[in-house]
Amino acid sequence: MQENNNNSEGKEIEFDVLTEIGNIGAGNATTALSQLINARIDMRVPKVDLLGFSELAEIVGGAETLVAGILLSLEGDVDGMMLFVLESSAAHLLVDQLMGCVSGENKGDFSEMEQSALMEIGNIIAGAYLSSISELTNMKITSSVPYLAVDMAGAILSVPAIEFGKLGDKALLIESKFKDLDVDISGYFILIPTLESYGRILTSLGL
Repeated sequence: MQENNNNSEGKEIEFDVLTEIGNIGAGNATTALSQLINARIDMRVPKVDLLGFSELAEIVGGAETLVAGILLSLEGDVDGMMLFVLESSAAHLLVDQLMGCVSGENKGDFSEMEQSALMEIGNIIAGAYLSSISELTNMKITSSVPYLAVDMAGAILSVPAIEFGKLGDKALLIESKFKDLDVDISGYFILIPTLESYGRILTSLGL
């Protein structure tokens, strides 16, 4: 019984650390994005979870939901992949906010300028979360140039599942809400370290 209690306490501490990573990352990303558009943004972290690949698509609205995903590969002390995912409609709204445009209804494809803005947003947010992880763990993590994909959630999330499914099946999901814009927008930051890298992160934190 004592062993179960210890295991439960360990999981609770682990979850607290993951939540702290989410909160620090949101703080860093808020500052960077606010400077980018020269306006106040508040980003909150309402949900942090450790999920299997098969569960991720449902969390972001279902496998057939059209989403914009910014993907980056990770190297250094942590290997794996990072994604920032927004529903397509939310991505259009966020880009409109950043570019000072009036939000249009039923927007279709993203223009070249909108794609660049989205990749810049993804870069800033990913960088903010990487900094928070490095800050807490004293680990060096570098990321690749971001790659933007607009597709159904199931298709985008199948990429890390195929690449890292053999090395581990868990992803850290942090749902972030952008406040103080004309509308509230939810985005999903997904960190998918290899099993070995996830172990290194926890070990560096004394877990």
